[in-house]
Amino acid sequence: MSRITLAQWQMLAAVADHGGFAKAAEAIHKSPSTINHAVHKLEQQLGVQLLATNGRQVRLTEAGSTLLRRARQLLEGARALEALAVDFSAGTEAEIAVGVDQIFPVEALARALDAFSQRFPQTRVQLYECVLNGGPELLLQGRIDLLVTGITVQGFLGTPLASIEFIAAAHPAHPLHALGRPLDLRDLRAYRQIVIRDSARREPLDSGWLGAEQRWTVGHASTGLEMLRRGLGFAWVTRPRLNELSARGELLALPLTEGARREVPMQLYFKEFDGAGPATRAMAELLTETVAGCMESGEVH
Repeated sequence: MSRITLAQWQMLAAVADHGGFAKAAEAIHKSPSTINHAVHKLEQQLGVQLLATNGRQVRLTEAGSTLLRRARQLLEGARALEALAVDFSAGTEAEIAVGVDQIFPVEALARALDAFSQRFPQTRVQLYECVLNGGPELLLQGRIDLLVTGITVQGFLGTPLASIEFIAAAHPAHPLHALGRPLDLRDLRAYRQIVIRDSARREPLDSGWLGAEQRWTVGHASTGLEMLRRGLGFAWVTRPRLNELSARGELLALPLTEGARREVPMQLYFKEFDGAGPATRAMAELLTETVAGCMESGEVH
C-alpha cells in the first residue's frame, strides 16, 4: 500500500503552479513549512528530486514534471469521485435511459444532450433512437425513463412538445417529377417508396406507407435519406431536412393534389413522473426548451 497521499501531490502541484512555497501556501491555505515538509517527504518516498531551486524561483525537474503530469490525473479523478458522491447524496441518478423517435429534430436533441452534460457530467445517458411503436414498447416495458414520440401511449399522460411536418419528396431527377403535372395517389403507387422500419418487436406499424407496389424498408432515417438522394424512390421527409436538401438540389417536394403534407404531434412521456430524479427531470426540461428554440429559429416547422 502506497504511503504517498493525494495531499502531497496537491501541494507539489500548488508549488509548481505558483512558482514557490509562499505563493502556494496562500493559494491552498497551508503554511509554507507544511508544504515544504510534504514535498520533501514526497521526494524521499519516491527517491527522486522533484523540484530545483534557481534563486528565488522553484521549478519542476524533468522527472518532477513527468510525475506531476500523471498525478494531476489522480487529483482530477479524486475530484470527480467527490462530485459523484455529492450527486448520489442529492438523489441524482447514475444513469438515465431516454427514448427519442428518429423524427425528433437532431439539432434539438444535440443541444439538449450538450446542456445536460454540463449540468450532470457524472450521469451516464442511454439513448434509444426509436421508430413508431418502438418507443412506446420500451416505455411500457419500463426500460426507459423518458420518451419522445409521435405515438399516443396508452396509460400514460404526455406533454406536447412540437408538431413535426412531413412532406412527400423525391430527387429532382426522379420519374415522378418528370411527369410534369400534379400527382395523385395512383401515380405514387406505381413507384418505389422508402419507409423506415418500426423498431417495435411486437406490434409494428406501417405509418405513412401509401401502398406502393415497390417498397424498400430501412432501419434508420439517415439511410432513407441517402436512398432518396440517390434517386432510388420517394418518401416522407421532415420539413427541415427537405429545406436543407432542396437548397442543395438533392430533393424536391412532390406536387401532390392532396395529402402532400402530414403533421405528427410529438409528446414527452415519463416512466414515472413522481419518482423521476433530478437528472431525468432536467433532461425533460432541456428537450422541451431546445425543440421550442429550434421552432422559434425556424429550424423546425
